[in-house]
Formats: sequence, C-alpha cells, structure tokens
Amino acid sequence: MSDGAPVGIVLVSHSAQVAAAVADLAVGLSGGKGTAPVAAAGGTPDGGLGTSAELITAAALSVDRGAGVAILVDLGSAVLTVKTLLLDEDELPPGSRLVDAPLVEGAVAAVVAASAGADLDAVEAAAREAYEYRKV
Repeated sequence: MSDGAPVGIVLVSHSAQVAAAVADLAVGLSGGKGTAPVAAAGGTPDGGLGTSAELITAAALSVDRGAGVAILVDLGSAVLTVKTLLLDEDELPPGSRLVDAPLVEGAVAAVVAASAGADLDAVEAAAREAYEYRKV
C-alpha cells in the first residue's frame, strides 16, 4: 500500500441510480473537498437492474491509488459478484476488499474515514460500525 494515498471506495448496487445517489450523498456529507476517490458501480452495462463484474472492475480501477479499495454492496448477487472478482487476483486492484456494512450509512462512514486519511482497516471498521447506528 502507498503511504499518504487515500483508500478508494466503490459502491455497488443493483441500480445505477441508487449507486450514484449513495456516492453523491457520501461525498456531500464528507465535506466534498479533498474527499477520497469514490465510484458508483450500479446496474448492468445496458442500464438494466443487476450487477456487472465489468462495471465493478472499472470502478475499482478508477479509484485505486495504491492504498486499497473498500467495496460496499447492496444485495446478494452483488456480494457474489464481488467475491468472484476477489478470487481472481487479476480482476481487482491489489488490496481490494469486500466490506460487510450497510450500503448508505457504511458508505458515508467509509468516505469520511478515507477522506481523513484512514487506512483500509480503519475505513472498513468505520463502515462496519454503521451497523450499530440506532435510529430509535
């Protein structure tokens, strides 16, 4: 991993619109300036609902700065797609990691942590802590 480089964040959803909206929200709530690189990978290449290994790989490559890539997903087949990509060492950048966290809250926490200079382990921990956010 590269010293001083930010962790990249990839947000995977079955919907391109959801992935993009979550990315916009996370970047906006993190302050907007000096944020870690964030990419949305939603839907299929033809604009339909689903997940695409091709779009996920492209998103991960676009945010990779050498410090690792945290990948957050929405539903089951997105998890399976990312796990499959992680098994093939040539598909995703080194240090890519599937993060078990809620998509929206986890994305905000991950982007804030990565933008503050946290390493991949700390970014993952921040995103995972989002499971503990109570709303009542």
